[in-house]
Amino acid sequence: MFDTIAVIFAMAPGGQGGGTGSLISTLVMFGAVILIMYFLMIRPQQKRQKEHQKMLDSIKKGDKVITTAGMHGTVVDIDGNSFVIQVADNVKITFEKHAIASKKS
Repeated sequence: MFDTIAVIFAMAPGGQGGGTGSLISTLVMFGAVILIMYFLMIRPQQKRQKEHQKMLDSIKKGDKVITTAGMHGTVVDIDGNSFVIQVADNVKITFEKHAIASKKS
């Protein structure tokens, strides 16, 4: 039994007293991964959300929009958090503000 324990300790990385260096390098690598994820995933998504919100705030009556469902129409009324969009003659549909995907030029 003591032979097995001795083999396990002998196979441990860094031998005796080397655990601190290994811990620091692990923490540095973990921090680097978090930083990379922030700059490649989180930050661009936040930027897109801000641009989309800015676009939604700039929509006014008469603007042509495309919904997330792919419907094209013209904004005829704005009611708080929803838009009334005319998609054809005498056909008006109410959409929530977040359902607008883009504004046509």
